[in-house]
Amino acid sequence: MILIPQPPFFAGLSGYVAELGAAFVSATIGIKLHDREDHAAYLANWLQALRNDKKCIFTAARLAQDASDWLLSRMAVETAPELEAAA
Repeated sequence: MILIPQPPFFAGLSGYVAELGAAFVSATIGIKLHDREDHAAYLANWLQALRNDKKCIFTAARLAQDASDWLLSRMAVETAPELEAAA
């Protein structure tokens, strides 16, 4: 196994990508998100990540947008036949 050193924010980057992606998809399809109970602690983690790497929010947002675009495109492909049949 080869270990490649990475910036500390990568450990939590997938969580940030998931949260942003959920927000992007939810906003697009009209689902209201609920506040997190641990909101303050979660934001503290984001702030720490930003202190470690000022660009991490852009990395997470780009990856989240890519994932959201893919998911929404798949959703369109899957629901298109149903919409046509209903019309």
